[in-house]
Amino acid sequence: MQSLQFEASWEKAIAINDRKLITDIFQVSSKKGEESIQLVPIWEAMNYKGEVLITVLIHNFTDTPHTFRHQKFTYQENETVVAEHIFTIPQVVIKPRNSMPWTFIFPIESLLLKKIYGNGKLECKLND
Repeated sequence: MQSLQFEASWEKAIAINDRKLITDIFQVSSKKGEESIQLVPIWEAMNYKGEVLITVLIHNFTDTPHTFRHQKFTYQENETVVAEHIFTIPQVVIKPRNSMPWTFIFPIESLLLKKIYGNGKLECKLND
């Protein structure tokens, strides 16, 4: 059975409404699909620095822990690549059969477009 976990910094700082939204998304999306790791969109934004922030719920449906080490992520809107970046995030360890929200921050130099419209998708080339 899939469980929802929050990284320690999220556990301390997440707003009640955001926790409810993430829990609701978890309830709807936590059924195993075809992929062993799934990225379910929560929200996207651009911060004051011009960086793109993409928050997703990461589902690990496997029997092994999952980390992101030197993995290329692409954020697309309407089949157009908005940003690409290689991420290594040592503090993100998603336990087997667990789901965890995380925000991927694409630095300005990784942006191919300087504006986002939302409703995009985050994709990762997994090193399975």
